[in-house]
Amino acid sequence: MRQVVVCSGEDGYWVAECPSLPGCISQGKTKQEAVANIKEAIEGYIVSLEEDGLPIHGECFETFMVAV
Repeated sequence: MRQVVVCSGEDGYWVAECPSLPGCISQGKTKQEAVANIKEAIEGYIVSLEEDGLPIHGECFETFMVAV
């Protein structure tokens, strides 16, 4: 399980990012497509780490809202 952040991009696409995997970002025309694409990106990222013999770190952050 990985936490994912999804937001609307400037170009009208949805952007999905997995903060616990640096650089693991994807997008889609819809929110659902962005989520499907980030799932695929996460799987590929983890496979690459395994193939390179690198550690796969778990979640390492907290999220919360800040009133400004």
